[in-house]
Amino acid sequence: MNVVYIGLGSNVGNRSSYLTASLRLMALEVGVIVQQSSVYETESWGRTDLPKFLNQVIEVITPLSAVEVLNKILAIELQLGRKRMLKWDARTIDIDILFFNDAVCETTNLTIPHPYLAERKFVLIPLNEIAPNKLHPVLNLTIQEMLAICADDLAVIRREAVI
Repeated sequence: MNVVYIGLGSNVGNRSSYLTASLRLMALEVGVIVQQSSVYETESWGRTDLPKFLNQVIEVITPLSAVEVLNKILAIELQLGRKRMLKWDARTIDIDILFFNDAVCETTNLTIPHPYLAERKFVLIPLNEIAPNKLHPVLNLTIQEMLAICADDLAVIRREAVI
């Protein structure tokens, strides 16, 4: 079995419903969700003129390979109305593989760990909530250490705690 950390985000329509739907579909299609962070409201990273996001991070145990997880994620995004128009555009749902075990992978379609992970507090804060001691296999820093030195100054506000 593989351990995958996945980031979820939505800034279009009923953002909370899109997160809930993506969690349901992830559990059906990808694997068992063993941990999930609280939900955070965050300013849009990369394009600050867009509506705020709701973001969350989950830990999933899966029998699937990284490429199989990516394919399932892309299908879930499509099912939930994601349209890829512009980079960092508004979206119903955005689902990203952050870590896959301790793998380091770079292909045209998939980079693991996620290439912007250490630069984004909207990922680091929820990830720190569920896996503060997870070690980045390239940077050799824990999530907690990356968060402490992250220069991102966009607001990340906890909106919903995990029940």
